[in-house]
Amino acid sequence: MKRFINAIAITTTLFIAQSCSLLPKAEEKAISVSTHQHEDFLISDNHHTEHSTSSTVHGEKKAVTQAKLTISSTISQNTRIPILIEVHDFDGKTITNFDTFQEKLMHLIVVSDDLQYFSHLHPVYKDNGQFEVEANFPQAGGYTFFSDYKPTGQAEQISVLKTQVPGITIAAPEIDIKRSKTFSDTKVNLALSEATVKAGKEVTLIFHLKDASNNQPLTDLQPYLGEQGHLVILRHSTPLTAADYIHAHALQNTPTGQVHFMTSFPQPGKYKLWGQFNRNGKIITADFWINVTS
Repeated sequence: MKRFINAIAITTTLFIAQSCSLLPKAEEKAISVSTHQHEDFLISDNHHTEHSTSSTVHGEKKAVTQAKLTISSTISQNTRIPILIEVHDFDGKTITNFDTFQEKLMHLIVVSDDLQYFSHLHPVYKDNGQFEVEANFPQAGGYTFFSDYKPTGQAEQISVLKTQVPGITIAAPEIDIKRSKTFSDTKVNLALSEATVKAGKEVTLIFHLKDASNNQPLTDLQPYLGEQGHLVILRHSTPLTAADYIHAHALQNTPTGQVHFMTSFPQPGKYKLWGQFNRNGKIITADFWINVTS
């Protein structure tokens, strides 16, 4: 196992939740319940570890797992930091088999708690339930990790992990509610199927993607992670939890230069969306805010 010198494991909180935002009516959606257990271990590299567990029961289904995050005790801004994520079952036994979904074994979404920073990473599986990746933290403050994975034979599960980057925090800018933005050479317009988005009601999010130079619909979009696009949505909340996380799948057979997602928002509030699209090998990340009413 790769050594993490003078490392400290930050508190991890694991919520098991159905990661897809839109479910067939017959499909069950998990509701998370969490308890915390803390254990200290003295290992050769002087690691300090903290565990948390969560169990979910819905009908006859029961899923239990644990996750642990190990990260350097000294985190510097704008420096790539090695991260280790370990997955165990409720009894502490290592989970060794994972299913691929959206072309990866694990998707790791890293956001600053003010939702100004977003990163979508894919940790490498190193066997024995351990995933490794490097992450960069551009500013001081709190960060939340949403680790999305699927143990073989179980539903997709989400581990919510947190860390703190020392330094002077900067106030977040005002929320930008514009529906049209330009990202590098791509102009993106977000349209909604409903004039008012209401909690619990299905809505289609329509991304119109155009070439910024000629304002024409893109013709060079390619699949990203096996779909036309990837969409992560988070409710602006303190603290961020699995209940705030939505992962929506792209609809098929949409017009040229458009990517559609159908989803619903569980409760009122302000949500931030990050749509990711593959433009001829270059990943475009387009972020927008949506206000959801009751």
